Amino acid sequence: MQVLVVEDSAVYRKLIGDQLKDWHFDMTVATTGAEAWEVLQRPDSPKLVLLDWVLPDIEGIELCQRIREVGASHPYVYVILLTGREGRENLLHAMQAGADDFLVKPFDAPELRARLMVGKRILDLQEKLISARELMRIAATHDFLTGLLNRGAVLDALGRELERARREQTPVGVILADLDHFKDVNDSLGHLFGDEALKDLAQRIRRELRPYDSIGRYGGEEFLLILPGCDVRTTLLRGKQLCKCVASEPVVFSDAQRIITMSMGVAVSEGSEDREIEALLSQADVGLYAAKQKGRNRIEHVQLPAPKQMARRSCGG
Repeated sequence: MQVLVVEDSAVYRKLIGDQLKDWHFDMTVATTGAEAWEVLQRPDSPKLVLLDWVLPDIEGIELCQRIREVGASHPYVYVILLTGREGRENLLHAMQAGADDFLVKPFDAPELRARLMVGKRILDLQEKLISARELMRIAATHDFLTGLLNRGAVLDALGRELERARREQTPVGVILADLDHFKDVNDSLGHLFGDEALKDLAQRIRRELRPYDSIGRYGGEEFLLILPGCDVRTTLLRGKQLCKCVASEPVVFSDAQRIITMSMGVAVSEGSEDREIEALLSQADVGLYAAKQKGRNRIEHVQLPAPKQMARRSCGG
């Protein structure tokens, strides 16, 4: 682990540096508070800090306060304040400023090592908690099989894009896509092949999208795609390219392989209108049904006579 040593005394820098090397810690050195603050702004800055109270420019107490003021937007920094000042009042002052620990000079090596071990243990624990929280967030918003956004998350993304489009008066293309004859794929080649096909084709589609496009597993073998800034013509063009990409090569799993195609329905919010999510999805669903009826492996846009709630049709695979 990297330790930032903020110390203006050459003697203490040498003493601490030798000990850190023996204990297999890496060391970054700063001799002033300003230099230390600059180091702490770096993305890869040390998270464990040995900070001298008395520095030639910014005092350690003030630097500690700065670290805590930006704490919400940065990873946690564990600060051990070093000082020649003894007494409970100084200890309380250091803790109120945001220090995690307090070590009075001169200190012996075992005591310093023990404080560093505690700091490392706490930082390691925090990293595990952050990783666990991120895994929980991903589990709550992503489909386990394909790694795409799940239904709830992709609908939330659609709501955000429609709101942005209304503010900026820009279009949003919506594509509802369904893999063709997927029940037959599962029946003839097995559900393991079907799962592999879903994963493979989902990643093919995602690779073709722009960084700010969104895609989610809408249900079963259906995907919902959100294309900000795309009008009807552009959305149809992008859909044709995606259909071609999906059908370009077979899905291969174990000893089996099969080319799978995809049908798509399109709806577009032009930005100047206030279209509800349900109306867009209903129109895209009608387009998808039309694509199935016209032979599959194609994309269709059907202009509805009026923006009304429509019952979802069965596409029949």
